[in-house]
Amino acid sequence: MIYYENESGKSFSGDIEDVEKLAEKLLESSLDYLGCEYECECNLLITDSGMIHELNRNMRGVDRTTDVLSFPLIDFNEPFFESEIDENDCSLFNPDTGMLMLGDIVICYEKVYAQAEEYGHSVLREFAFLIVHSILHLFGYDHMEDDERIVMERMQKEILDNIGITR
Repeated sequence: MIYYENESGKSFSGDIEDVEKLAEKLLESSLDYLGCEYECECNLLITDSGMIHELNRNMRGVDRTTDVLSFPLIDFNEPFFESEIDENDCSLFNPDTGMLMLGDIVICYEKVYAQAEEYGHSVLREFAFLIVHSILHLFGYDHMEDDERIVMERMQKEILDNIGITR
């Protein structure tokens, strides 16, 4: 389940028909791909370049605008190792829904459009890529080292290909 909020003051209308429905589909596709047996939830915030710059500076110590930020609630020792999820740990599950809480995704509205143009693909594809990229971060995947980057890039492509969102 995606809890969606758009604080950018701008709409994706014309480029993305239903942002929340698309985000739900991307989350489900990612969970299926990863073999995650839990029902999961995360927050998705669309914001502007000023706010994401401030979040990036305050939360990560990086003083620049970025395209997407991921704030995982689970600290995996290695990428999505399901046995690390303690079903008795109430802090991992929403008491109202029983769902595993993954964390927060923050996407910069302006960066979606700028990067879609820069990379020569649709706004839909860029937005979907950023969500899948962030979901993988919520599950402990990273791209700081070349071997991690290669794995993450392959996974992102396969998840997007599985639902027909290609370059």
